[in-house]
Amino acid sequence: MRSQRPNELGKSIERFFREYLPTLRGTSRHTIRNYRDALVLFLRFTSSQTAKAIEDLDLVDFTAKQVQDFLAFLEAERHNGVATRNARLAALHTFSRFLATEQPAYLAELQRVLGVPFKRGARSKPIEYLEPQEVEALLKSIDRSTERGKRDYALFALMLNTGARVQEILDLRLCDIRTDPPHQIRLRGKGDKTRLCPIWPQTARLLQELSNSAAHSGGRDAPLFVNRQGSKLTRFGVRYLLKKHITAGANELWLILGDAA
Repeated sequence: MRSQRPNELGKSIERFFREYLPTLRGTSRHTIRNYRDALVLFLRFTSSQTAKAIEDLDLVDFTAKQVQDFLAFLEAERHNGVATRNARLAALHTFSRFLATEQPAYLAELQRVLGVPFKRGARSKPIEYLEPQEVEALLKSIDRSTERGKRDYALFALMLNTGARVQEILDLRLCDIRTDPPHQIRLRGKGDKTRLCPIWPQTARLLQELSNSAAHSGGRDAPLFVNRQGSKLTRFGVRYLLKKHITAGANELWLILGDAA
């Protein structure tokens, strides 16, 4: 017989995201989203390891051993770097501190979870970036004859123009862009702080064309960058597109270098 729902883990997760993070901690939407992603990954991993359905997991499954195995899985199977691994652990530590005040009967195990250390070396890898020729090759590789190609080109051109964080770009709505002079966009950063960022005229033309496409039918509050289902594009979607166009751009780069030789 299945256990009665919601159980203590389910109720704790609900309070963590609905009350503790946004109200008591005043955590930004971006951080809450990152914590959510970390916890979703952990629950999926724990479900696969314990042969329990996610909805049947409870506080007894949130252990230091399970967290350690999860971190090893991130590095070995998902090929996450040290920085991503540590970010996921930070989210689980925050959840553990919350649980310690809610479920004192599990305090000893929660202390063991909090004792799982961060890994050194997150800053030892040099910052990766694209050289000007690589950016040119990336943009040239995008087929702008299709609606999705126009979206991808505008997305990466805007990121190049502004240097904004990926999530800031993805959070843009149609009402956040100004394509008439002075050309600019309104960005929402950490802590829901907003700022106006100027953009080049050619970038404004790309955004104007994108906003007039058939994909946008939800009014001025609709997201600027959407997927094929009409929903807001995600960071995982951008990662996929970047890998796709970098692969295609590699051939274009050889042509550029050949012409320059």
